[in-house]
Amino acid sequence: MNENIRNAIELLLSKEYYCESVALSEKGTVFTVNPEINELFVKILAYRNCVIVCTSRNVQEKIEKLLRNRNRDEIFELPYVYGQTIHYVPDANREYVRHIKSDYTSVCIWGNDLLSLIGISGFENSLAFNENGKTSTKAVCIAKYNDKIVGIAGAAATSTDGVWEVGVDVAIEHRNAGLASHLVGTLTKELLAQGIVPFYSASVTNIGSQMVASRCGYIPCWMDTFGTIFDKHYAYDKSIVNFAE
Repeated sequence: MNENIRNAIELLLSKEYYCESVALSEKGTVFTVNPEINELFVKILAYRNCVIVCTSRNVQEKIEKLLRNRNRDEIFELPYVYGQTIHYVPDANREYVRHIKSDYTSVCIWGNDLLSLIGISGFENSLAFNENGKTSTKAVCIAKYNDKIVGIAGAAATSTDGVWEVGVDVAIEHRNAGLASHLVGTLTKELLAQGIVPFYSASVTNIGSQMVASRCGYIPCWMDTFGTIFDKHYAYDKSIVNFAE
């Protein structure tokens, strides 16, 4: 991994998991507290040889006692969390852009020019506007077929300056045509040329998305849990885990 990319990602992770950057180079498990969250919170990170377990203060003692001396696989089996996401970064030694069929055209759009896309729908992973016409997306690469947008790769800024997360959407009827790989790869090349560090995320269950990352020259960098059973996205009855017991 390129040193500049490594440094930028480690700064991002240290902020998100409330740990010192040096902890990310250690072996074993580090327990940290997110002081900004009052509700029950657990998020787990695996990076290089370390595991970071970040919790809200009100469950820190219980979680640390439960996970102390557990190995990495056992920690990620913690019943209070769900979902796992793989995060990828560009490999400096590989090519990013993949060609598409001549039936399609693509172009990158930056900054305020994105306002021309207000009203578009069906591309929530890459470009979404709120009711006030605002979006966290800073740049996109769009693909058109017969002048209709059929695919978008978008990059949104994170809490760390100069690190943007890339997402992609392709209309169902235009999938398996290499569009996702082309869009992500083209946008990645543009971001790197501007000195921006992109990363790409895929659920461990989404093999297709993982293949897009691989085809675009991305390599796995870290993995973390998606959420806790206490948040609004959890699909099952929260009573299956009771902290009062």
